Amino acid sequence: MKKILPLGILVSGSGSNLQSIIDHIESGKLDAVIRVVISNSPEAYARERCRRHNIPFVVINHGDFPLRDAFDQQMIDVLQSRGVELVIMAGFMRILTARFLSSFPLRIMNIHPALLPAFPGLHVQRKAVEYGVRFSGCTVHFADDGVDSGPIIIQAVVPVYEDDDEDSLAQRILKEEHKIYPQAIQWYVEGRLEVKGRKVYLREAEVSMNTPQHNPSLTIR
Repeated sequence: MKKILPLGILVSGSGSNLQSIIDHIESGKLDAVIRVVISNSPEAYARERCRRHNIPFVVINHGDFPLRDAFDQQMIDVLQSRGVELVIMAGFMRILTARFLSSFPLRIMNIHPALLPAFPGLHVQRKAVEYGVRFSGCTVHFADDGVDSGPIIIQAVVPVYEDDDEDSLAQRILKEEHKIYPQAIQWYVEGRLEVKGRKVYLREAEVSMNTPQHNPSLTIR
């Protein structure tokens, strides 16, 4: 019998990655069910996405808690009460405490709009454009006690063009986020991810790129 993984998703804003996960589940490409979506913002547009798809949505406003541990414990209680096995951070703009991380060891995924370990933190598309990199992208990783520093599961690479600004690069990266996040979750469902130290190994992996990529393209060959 096919395993259906119970997910809990943490959001702070519009929830476009949440929508991608919903779409992949409903199309039968992702063997999971969303048991609950938690937001620290009552104004998050993710609430409307959940309403449209009859997904439980819970607001836990971090401003109501004087201590970060108390806020995280409330989230833990909700997630555990719903039987969540894997926690998905989808634009969740809060750093998790050790209390939360220890409650879901190697069972928390995050997505970041840069090629980690480059450009952790905030405003990363702007930083990439200003730095002058030729490639950027996005990274799905397991969360740890650092900032965007956990073991990397999958990355997607996109070119950075000379006329790019923060918004145009962000849109190109976002399209790839919507592809690789559901894939990483599905690999987890299938039991294909193995973490050894800093490295995540994918069982039965296929090589998808075996030639170097250049931006700008080479004229001398």
